[in-house]
Amino acid sequence: MIEQDVVDAFSNKMAANINDLKKMSPGQLDRVKTTGSAAENLLANRDFVLFVRQHQLEIMDALVDIKGHSKENNSTRIAFGNQLAGIDSFISLLKRAVYVKKRVVTQQHSEMNSEPNTLP
Repeated sequence: MIEQDVVDAFSNKMAANINDLKKMSPGQLDRVKTTGSAAENLLANRDFVLFVRQHQLEIMDALVDIKGHSKENNSTRIAFGNQLAGIDSFISLLKRAVYVKKRVVTQQHSEMNSEPNTLP
């Protein structure tokens, strides 16, 4: 059964439209930067990358070891393929979060540099 905190996390997920970054509130921009920083840290963590790669290789080895073409074998192939697709999707999600964070930071720096100095 799905836990309530999982449902809440999904319901409150951040949907960042990179075409409308100027319309986002400061809280949303901070959340994008926080999520992007966390994703960047995960992608930079060598142990995490090695773990994911090792898991992918184990799945591929298990996929290669399937002999025959029975319904059970075919469903096992599909399950392994779905696992690989899920891992790739997760990594792509992390990369997108880093990209959006960099866009927000770049936009904020350009806005700060374009504002005139208002000090007397």
